[in-house]
Amino acid sequence: MDTFFWRPLAAGLVLMALALPATALELKGRWVQGGMLVGRVDPGTAVAFQGSPLRLSPDGFFVIGFDRDAALESVLTLRAADGRETRHPIRITARTYAIQRIDGLPERKVAPAPEDLDRIQRESALARKARARDDARTDFARGFIWPVSGRISGVYGSQRVLNGQPRQPHYGVDIAAPAGTPVKAPADGVVSLVHPDMFFSGGTLILDHGHGVSSTYLHLSEILVEEGQAVRQGEVIARVGASGRVTGAHLDWRMNWFDQRLDPTLLVPPMPVGERP
Repeated sequence: MDTFFWRPLAAGLVLMALALPATALELKGRWVQGGMLVGRVDPGTAVAFQGSPLRLSPDGFFVIGFDRDAALESVLTLRAADGRETRHPIRITARTYAIQRIDGLPERKVAPAPEDLDRIQRESALARKARARDDARTDFARGFIWPVSGRISGVYGSQRVLNGQPRQPHYGVDIAAPAGTPVKAPADGVVSLVHPDMFFSGGTLILDHGHGVSSTYLHLSEILVEEGQAVRQGEVIARVGASGRVTGAHLDWRMNWFDQRLDPTLLVPPMPVGERP
């Protein structure tokens, strides 16, 4: 018989340990839409999520991420070194999302002209390629910190109404800060994309943290690193700006597991009150 052990952690974080005769499974993280789970199994165990194989580090670490509207039930499959296979249901919690109305944006940034569309598609392809990277590094397993401190002016998952027109949900967290404020790497990583001026996101930087986990920084005024460069947690990598589609200076910080858009605030502790302007 399978035996489950549950232990609550801080701020809704849950650690699940599943002990089996063939192998052992640990999962920790936020079991909600927008959350990410870091798993660990016995080395040599093959892991698949929803039928797709996952990268496994030599010491047994892997990652699962859940998009804004991810299905509430999924299946994780383990195949032990001796060939025995076990299936484990993954059940996450649904979230409700706010509606955010933003006015005063340049009309062309809300309804691009036909001549802008090719540029937008090319820039989107660059971002998708960077986020598709699947490095063996496990930088994600060491945890994340806030890249900037400040007032939260936009939250993950909110439905955006721009100049009165419904648009896609917001997939990051907006942190209001003066232009020029240093942006720090929230975790170790490798720079996978640098772009000085994308149509929507302006100065854009993407860091890869291994196993498909990446972080993105938008509307930057300056980028201080180069593609391929390794960075350490806390290292200054860019500066806050107001480039792209914005009404003022802020950092739009996003997290991904491949094409699954995660909520960055679920990966960090609460921002210290004393650090908020």
